[in-house]
Formats: sequence, structure tokens, C-alpha cells
Amino acid sequence: MTGLALAESRLPAMSDDAIDKVRSLEAAMRGMPQVAPRTEHLIHGGMYARTIRIPAGAVLTGAFIKLATVLIVNGECTVFTGGDTLELRGYHVIPASAGRKQVFIAHVDTDLTMLFPSSAASVEQAEAEFTDEYPMLLSRQIAEQDSIIITGE
Repeated sequence: MTGLALAESRLPAMSDDAIDKVRSLEAAMRGMPQVAPRTEHLIHGGMYARTIRIPAGAVLTGAFIKLATVLIVNGECTVFTGGDTLELRGYHVIPASAGRKQVFIAHVDTDLTMLFPSSAASVEQAEAEFTDEYPMLLSRQIAEQDSIIITGE
């Protein structure tokens, strides 16, 4: 695997083989101590924003994302993008294609915000829009620590 330059920062759709590799890693990590990041949800103006903080040293596998989103990264992390890795330091706004299941390795505390247009009226509806793996989302398993703002605008 090679690291991509920042000018090439994007999260492309991933091959079935690459997604299977992430699922294998995910299965192997299930027996290890888990990080349970707080999820901040915002539904406003026809948009859904989902923010988590990955603590330094943590490895996080994400759900399979079935639609195109914008991903905002603030921190320092390595992201598995399929055949390559993307090294991010600082603040980045990244186009992220549909059909991906990422692995993030946080080198420092790193914030991730995913945004997409949505007509959802609830977090559950928004989660079902972006992934079919919503039952395994930590926000479904540990919802009491989450922050939810739905403005109705």
C-alpha cells in the first residue's frame, strides 16, 4: 500500500475485495477492547451531519456507506481507501464516494464529520439512508451518550 498525496484526497468507492478485507479486520478486532466514541447528530436545512472523535491510537472500522458524502477530518490519521492509504494531517474537506467501508487509525485525537443531503426527520431515518449496517452503529448501541439536534428547518 502506498500513501496518497493530500492533493489527491478523496475517498473512492472500494472493490468488493477491499471491503472484505475491512470486514475481516473488523471481525478480528471484535475480541479486543472497543472504543465507544460519542456521536453528535445534526439534522438541519435538509442536511444530516454526524460527528465522532476517534481517540489517539484507536483503530476504527466504519459501516458500509452506500451514498456519496462529504467527510470533514480534523486531526491526524491514516485511512484505508481500498488499495492505498490516505495520510491526513490537519483539517480536510474530502469528497467521499458511495460504496466504501473505511478503516481509520488515529495518530492524535481526530474528529470526523460526515455530511449528506437528507429528508430524514430522525437520526434512525438518517442512519438507514447512509448504511444498511445501521444496527451495528455504536450510536444505536450506546445512544445515551449521543448528542442530537434536529432543528425542523
